[in-house]
Amino acid sequence: MTSQVSSPAEQADGADSTLVGEQRKPAGVKDVQRLDRVIIRFAGDSGDGMQLTGDRFTSETASFGNDLSTLPNFPAEIRAPAGTLPGVSSFQLHFADHDILTPGDAPNVLVAMNPAALKANIADVPRGAEIIVNTDEFTKRALQKVGYAASPLDDGSMDGYSMHPVPLTTLTVEALKDFGLTRKEAERSKNMFALGLLSWMYHRPTEGTEKFLKSKFAKKPEIAKANIAAFRAGWNFGETTEDFAVSYEVAPAATAFPTGTYRNISGNLALSYGLVAASRQADLPLFLGSYPITPASDILHELSRHKNFGVRTFQAEDEIAGIGAALGAAFGGSLAVTTTSGPGVALKSETIGLAVSMELPLLVLDIQRGGPSTGLPTKTEQADLLQAMFGRNGEAPVPIVAPCTPADCFDAAIEAARIALTYRTPVMLLSDGYLANGSEPWRIPDIDELPDLTVQFAQGPNHTLDDGTEVFWPYKRDPQTLARPWAIPGTPGLEHRIGGIEKQDGTGNISYDPANHDFMVRTRQAKIDGIDVPDLEVDDPHGARTLVLGWGSTYGPITAAVRRLRGSGESIAQAHLRHLNPFPRNLGAVLKRYDRVVIPEMNLGQLATLVRAKYLVDAHSYNQVNGMPFKAEQLATALKEAIDG
Repeated sequence: MTSQVSSPAEQADGADSTLVGEQRKPAGVKDVQRLDRVIIRFAGDSGDGMQLTGDRFTSETASFGNDLSTLPNFPAEIRAPAGTLPGVSSFQLHFADHDILTPGDAPNVLVAMNPAALKANIADVPRGAEIIVNTDEFTKRALQKVGYAASPLDDGSMDGYSMHPVPLTTLTVEALKDFGLTRKEAERSKNMFALGLLSWMYHRPTEGTEKFLKSKFAKKPEIAKANIAAFRAGWNFGETTEDFAVSYEVAPAATAFPTGTYRNISGNLALSYGLVAASRQADLPLFLGSYPITPASDILHELSRHKNFGVRTFQAEDEIAGIGAALGAAFGGSLAVTTTSGPGVALKSETIGLAVSMELPLLVLDIQRGGPSTGLPTKTEQADLLQAMFGRNGEAPVPIVAPCTPADCFDAAIEAARIALTYRTPVMLLSDGYLANGSEPWRIPDIDELPDLTVQFAQGPNHTLDDGTEVFWPYKRDPQTLARPWAIPGTPGLEHRIGGIEKQDGTGNISYDPANHDFMVRTRQAKIDGIDVPDLEVDDPHGARTLVLGWGSTYGPITAAVRRLRGSGESIAQAHLRHLNPFPRNLGAVLKRYDRVVIPEMNLGQLATLVRAKYLVDAHSYNQVNGMPFKAEQLATALKEAIDG
């Protein structure tokens, strides 16, 4: 879905929805209230279709023109036992009529499809929020399964919430009684009934969802018709029932963004598009050698659809084969990529070191997740930074780039490609599960806005021997970038040795000479240290004494927290790192300008460790490793303590 919006605006990313106006309709028609923001969470069994429901609501919200941010949250099990707490899947969406940065701290509306969904999420729901529960699932057995001695709908524990008990299953089955479906088949559409109800409540468009259902079930038209009927029944239920006396409007974010064409995009989709764009700007075929792993697999799925852009995807038998094939493709002249998560990086480490030694461009996309080992496959974490920096044998430096939002993944992929192609080096890109699965509006760039990444391959001899013979030296370097020439195999006269054993400077021949090894190690390090990266920009409108420094996906929560503090009169500076190796050249000078430096990370202080070691700055860590992103209010409290300290 795309939409047109215009002109930028700076507004605070608050926690709660705000009633900004009320519009009364004629007698007999329900009231409509205008809000500036809403946070909705859909929750149910992993088989209840909560991710699909949330995705469809998000797509219609994007087409309507709201700013938005999402947080899908689902179990790692393919199908956890029905009705249990480990099997709860949820999808949170924050949408607004202005610029927002996070999926929100706490939902204003919770849709709970069963007792497990209610119990797993109620702690996040503030008093006064609306809760829609599927009463059909609150059976004695289902309640006992999650530890409820009595139904929370009847024992007073839900007092203080705006409760809406709705027999979603019964209403769905009744709406589909003429479709010839079994009860079990009809029950599967209850998520569409819930989607229809919420679409009515918040005046979401419906055409896109109906078109989607027709397309998704094109080979099963009766199922498509049944889902559309359930969706419409949910809408009509909201319109006619007396339990929902008010519906809500959240106007498009018409002043939140620069003029352009926008679409909703997830981090993994943005990475995929960024890789395709980089290959076109470099005029190189794109090759992905990969092994499926959560949460990176969607990149493999997406790129496999784009053969028309010269994309070749190879699903290997394991992580090592995936990166080996990618490195071979780099040797052959492709823009080569491998995708993985933390456990896969560990397996790929030797081949990354080989790419460092061979000095070939290779993109290694690490979509971080909770660890160690298998860890938390569907939860987010930022704990692979030190692995990216040092997780190889010997001195094997690689540049590291980190996107900060789902949409920023597009630009980060292009930047990683620029560095790899210009400096002939593997590059690590550190995204994470929060960015990968989350989504936000993205302005589709014009082609002329993208950088020229054209590569000049070696064409002939580049060195003259003492006797006047012209030869090709594969390790003769560009004096500015220290990059070696990229020679396509089969080019006459460019034959040269390749492999993992240390190379002789210039010739690339095998060398065990101690002095040569020392020189080559220092030269490879100097090449990485000399990479041209932009200076760090600092947002400090009031001359603050405290700086909050972040990297990666903490950008949204940090920025939201900073906005809150400034809105309450506090003075605080903010800076966010995209380049983690090498650091921006002005980082040391920036850090020394402030009395206190706070670094929030979803790990135990990895960036803080690097900063303290390199710049001898007393940087303070604020850490969280619970598999979830920071909440803005949580960070605001911690940063206020740092300011006061």
